[in-house]
Amino acid sequence: MSLKVKNIHSIMEKHAPARLKQSYDNVGLMVGDMNSEVSSILIALDCTMDVVEEAKKKGCNLIFTHHPLLFKKPSNITTDTLLGRKIIELIRNDISLYSSHTNLDAVKGGINDIIMNLLGMDKCKIIEPIEGTSGNEEGSGIGRIAELKEVITLDQFCDRIKKALNISVLRYAGPESKKITKVAVINGSGQDYFSAAKKMGADCVITGDTTYHYVSDFQEEGIAIIDAGHFGTEWPAMTLVAEYLKKQIEDMGFNSTIILSETSRNPYKYK
Repeated sequence: MSLKVKNIHSIMEKHAPARLKQSYDNVGLMVGDMNSEVSSILIALDCTMDVVEEAKKKGCNLIFTHHPLLFKKPSNITTDTLLGRKIIELIRNDISLYSSHTNLDAVKGGINDIIMNLLGMDKCKIIEPIEGTSGNEEGSGIGRIAELKEVITLDQFCDRIKKALNISVLRYAGPESKKITKVAVINGSGQDYFSAAKKMGADCVITGDTTYHYVSDFQEEGIAIIDAGHFGTEWPAMTLVAEYLKKQIEDMGFNSTIILSETSRNPYKYK
């Protein structure tokens, strides 16, 4: 018996069910057939053309991404658009594409929690809980907040984040000597949750994709902001998601290969 796309779907529905996604989001099988056999899986943050080419070269017939390729229904699928070219190339090469996004962010033990663990924080509270959850889904929601085990300066904390997330640079706002005691983390793009984090007592927020006026205002209010990048606050967690998938597949008796993408990278460069 061979591993099939529907087995991956079952694993993810058990771990991070689609009902935990945000209303604007689109998750699950983006392109492909639930009954297709899966030989090798390529794990990436985004389905870029480089990732598709990598899957072809490495013989992976399933790409598992965090970010969905399809947020909205396309009006057409042609080679005139980047999206169309990706979809056509996936279908032409019989490669399925599966995405687990805000449901994987929100779920207990998902990307929010993984990043908190990497930064050495536990006993977290949820910034925006998902209502109506029960059983294994309790403790799910967007963002996490926790008190540090010991007081640390903003400068020291920035160094800790760079090491934990394996990033060379980050942006921050606030005095280097500011004492940090309570930290909020919203992986990816999280400035919409700054006010909620402030109300919960955060004196520092870690996220990505911040904009000037948001950061300026919250810095004036005494909240330190650390922008470790959208990629930087998610890719380290995806390596652990890959390990989780590998174990689940092996426990089911399959031996399909899990490969971490070498072309999934931050689109930003710094000089």
